[in-house]
Amino acid sequence: MNTYEPEGRGIAAELLSLELATARQRVNQAERSLERAEGMLDDECSVAVGFALCGRIRAEQASAKAARRRLLKINSAR
Repeated sequence: MNTYEPEGRGIAAELLSLELATARQRVNQAERSLERAEGMLDDECSVAVGFALCGRIRAEQASAKAARRRLLKINSAR
């Protein structure tokens, strides 16, 4: 079994680092998606499209909040 640990870091530290990077990526993606949806709402659109965008914005807000919560949880475990 190969137990080589680069730069003296353990496998657990590497996994935590990878998990943090993934969580940061999810936060960024959720925030960008939310910004796009809000930008589309600013454009002139019909009432039906506005309602659909409001639903999408609420979903994106929840997604961004969950991603931020996950990142904080991982970060606090560090």
